[in-house]
Amino acid sequence: MVLLLILGDLHIPHRAIDLPPKFKKLLVPGKIHQIICTGNLCSRETLDYLRTVSPDVTAVIGDYDDASLFPSLAHPSAAPAAGAATAGAATSSFLGYPISRVVTVGAIRIGAIHGHTVIPWGDPKALAAVARQLDVDVLVHGHTHCFEAFESEGRFFINPGSATGAFSPLAPLPVAPKSQEDGVAPDAAAPDSASKDGEGAEESVASPAPAAVEKPKPAPPAGIVPSFVLLDVQGSMVVVYVYKLVNGDVKVEKLEYTKRTHD
Repeated sequence: MVLLLILGDLHIPHRAIDLPPKFKKLLVPGKIHQIICTGNLCSRETLDYLRTVSPDVTAVIGDYDDASLFPSLAHPSAAPAAGAATAGAATSSFLGYPISRVVTVGAIRIGAIHGHTVIPWGDPKALAAVARQLDVDVLVHGHTHCFEAFESEGRFFINPGSATGAFSPLAPLPVAPKSQEDGVAPDAAAPDSASKDGEGAEESVASPAPAAVEKPKPAPPAGIVPSFVLLDVQGSMVVVYVYKLVNGDVKVEKLEYTKRTHD
C-alpha cells in the first residue's frame, strides 16, 4: 500500500491564510508516502509545510505560482523516491519549470498538471487528450477549485479542488435564500445537505417555519468547498478518499478505480 496526498490551489497567502485547522490535524507526518500538488502553492512556506507532512513532494507550476518556488523541483532526479513510487519526471516545462509531471506507483502511472493550459478549462475531452499524451492511468489536475472525479476511456481523472477553499471566478456563484415573497421560508434547510446514508437527515429537513420570521439568514458563501484527496494505491487498484470541509465538518467519500486497458 502506498498513500499519496493530492491537493492544490491553496493560494496562500493571497486568497487564503492557511489550510483549515481540521485538515492540518488529519495530515499527520509519517503517514503519507508522497504528495502530488496541482499547483498554485504561491508561497515557499506552504511548500515547506507540505515537506513536513512528506519529504517527497511532486508539484507542477500553477498560473499564480512564482517560478522561484521550483528550483529544487525543476530538474527532478530519476532515482526512485521514498516508498514504492518513482520520482516524477518533468515531461513538459515552461522556462525550465514543470507544467506536467508523471509519477509511477507500482502498476499505476499518475500524471499531474495544473489545468490552466487545458482549453476549455476542465473539459473532459481536452483532459483525455492530455492523459493520452502523457500515457497515464490517472490524471490529476486543478485550476477550477472544484472537486471532480470521473472515469473515461479506461483512465481516471481527479480534480482535488482547493485545499483552502480559495476563491475562484470559475466556481458557481452562491444562491441566495428565497424570501417569503417567493412562498418559501428563508430558514428552510436544503435536503441535499444530508449525507448519503441519511445521517443528519433530521437536521437537514426543517419543519415548516412560523408565519413571521424576524430576519432572513445570510446568503451562503461562494461555492468553494475546501477539499483534498488521498490515493491508496494497491497494485492495479486505486482507492480514492475525498475529504471535504462542509459546514465546519470533515466529510469523507470513497471511490475506486481499477487499471484496465485504455480505450
